[in-house]
Amino acid sequence: MTALPNAFDLRGRVAVVTGAAGLLGRQHVLALAEIGATVVLTDLDLATAEAAAAQAREASPGAAITALALDVADPDSVRAALDAAVARHGGVHVLVNNAAIDAKVATDGLVEASRLEAFDLGRWEREVAVGLTGAFLCSQAFGTHMATHGGGVILNVASDLSVIAPDQRLYAKPGLPPERQPVKPVTYSVIKAGLVGLTRYLATYWAADGVRANAISPGGVYAGQPDEFVTRLSGLIPLGRMARVDEYRSAIQFLCSDASSYVTGHNLVIDGGRSVL
Repeated sequence: MTALPNAFDLRGRVAVVTGAAGLLGRQHVLALAEIGATVVLTDLDLATAEAAAAQAREASPGAAITALALDVADPDSVRAALDAAVARHGGVHVLVNNAAIDAKVATDGLVEASRLEAFDLGRWEREVAVGLTGAFLCSQAFGTHMATHGGGVILNVASDLSVIAPDQRLYAKPGLPPERQPVKPVTYSVIKAGLVGLTRYLATYWAADGVRANAISPGGVYAGQPDEFVTRLSGLIPLGRMARVDEYRSAIQFLCSDASSYVTGHNLVIDGGRSVL
């Protein structure tokens, strides 16, 4: 490992990442491992988490990356994961609330089910339970541990749609009537905006105990989406493109380390300039 500026050095600290087997979750794990953290990669299914941890160790030889099962919407599972992480590693110093149900834009014959007029209450409750309530439960448990053990960092993964509304024209399909056009579901914006509100609350709640809380609001990441969608979205971004999957690593490292020691309650928007238009 190359020499690091002390402010970015997380050696001796333990970081827990929720929903870490997903596209960006894996990147958050690698980012933290790269600056020396012992990383606990968690996901709903232990086998999935262990497979992702093995891949991360292969990508970052020598990194200390372990796996735990964690259902963020279940208070008992959250408590068990905290107890396991503390028993295994001696404590937790960083929590990255990344877990979410990806609110897909429907493209099949049930397009209208994603529209606000017909949005299912059960779906609303499931997605909010994971993306927002889950962040609350994890912050409550892990944050309390940090506040009583010398401090730490909570980082909530929001979205550029925490500060701007979805442009539903991105998802429009020619030939469909307005009431059947696909849309970005309401849950996504509500959850991501809620995470920013949670961040601000946490930043003041445990400030005296040395716990900092921030959010990151990434823009869209290119992951093989249809060309038409990529072209439409890129046209709304001043930098003219979607993000690469690894372009948020440095922000994660900054906000989870002492390099950001005087930053709390902040929502760092990294969207290629889209939200400033």
